[in-house]
Amino acid sequence: MTLKDWYETGYYYRHKDHQIFYQEKPSQHGSGEVLVLLHGFPTASWDWHLLWEELSLRFHLIAPDFLGFGYSDKPAGQDYHIEEQADLVEALLAAKGVYKYHVLAHDYGDTVAQELLARERERDEALRLQSVILLNGGLFPETHRPRPIQQLLLSPLGPYLTPFLSRRSLRVNFEKIFGPDSPPKPHGIDEWWSLINYNNGRQVFHKLIRYMEERVQQRERWVKALVQPPVMVRFIVGEADPISGSHAARRYEEVVQRGADLVRLPRIGHYPQTEAPKEVLTHCWAFWESL
Repeated sequence: MTLKDWYETGYYYRHKDHQIFYQEKPSQHGSGEVLVLLHGFPTASWDWHLLWEELSLRFHLIAPDFLGFGYSDKPAGQDYHIEEQADLVEALLAAKGVYKYHVLAHDYGDTVAQELLARERERDEALRLQSVILLNGGLFPETHRPRPIQQLLLSPLGPYLTPFLSRRSLRVNFEKIFGPDSPPKPHGIDEWWSLINYNNGRQVFHKLIRYMEERVQQRERWVKALVQPPVMVRFIVGEADPISGSHAARRYEEVVQRGADLVRLPRIGHYPQTEAPKEVLTHCWAFWESL
């Protein structure tokens, strides 16, 4: 499937005053199990396209573009919060009559998944979440190593920096976070850049990046959701990732301890689903079979 196909076969739903894009595919075998795929920063649901067909062998798939990302609305006056993105996910699922689901998340999506896990712990009702798989992401603010460009976007210079972001700067930064044997392909950079620019997306980058501050503010609650999760959680880590690679894996083992279900992918970087989709699928299937 091409990016054009992804967009043309996708859907929109209205969340509050905003149009939210999502992709959906029923299970090829008619399974009622739902898998929600949550993408990272600064990309979109398109990140999952290499896994899409195989995942649909078992699951009914739903993959939204978060507010401010991809083909969803990107309002300049919006304050973007992880809590709002989790509300968006739950509202979409409720609109579709889905009340039980699994999650596969990456990066920014990991933080949304932590919020969903925390809500599940705090609810006095039947479980909605069934399981969670996390790919590379800053689960612990103390070990997250943002790129210089991310730190600048978070600074007071952020609003003034966004007009100067370019395809070249995206390529340079992605080349540094991918693994040594699996660099980003030029057409992949083109696709990500088009998604970022859709609806003038660069204008909200300095607001979207504030999720890194939220990780600090919500650390206790979100980390507790990993240490005492209401459902089984697996963390799949591309170890060559300078942002959240082998050091994040070590911290996960230290914090979660006996309950740590951790898979390490040597020489894979920040985007395992793009760099090593077959390996990621293998470890996902093994996890779901073990439930």
